[in-house]
Amino acid sequence: MISAITILIIICSILLVLIILIQNPKGGGLSSSFGGGASQIMGAKNTTDFLEKATWTLAISLIVLTLASNIWI
Repeated sequence: MISAITILIIICSILLVLIILIQNPKGGGLSSSFGGGASQIMGAKNTTDFLEKATWTLAISLIVLTLASNIWI
């Protein structure tokens, strides 16, 4: 069981790093790199909202998994 939790922690950490690196602190990042075409389909605000929600979800799941592994050990 601990190996499964450890694998989930590693996957969650890698995804969290990738999503944080996609974001740009000045409001650019993934939402501004698409240009006009994708902004009309998805919307630049929706892209930033998705990245922010994904960041929070991954961060909370990483904390929960870390606490679960600590309790399990």
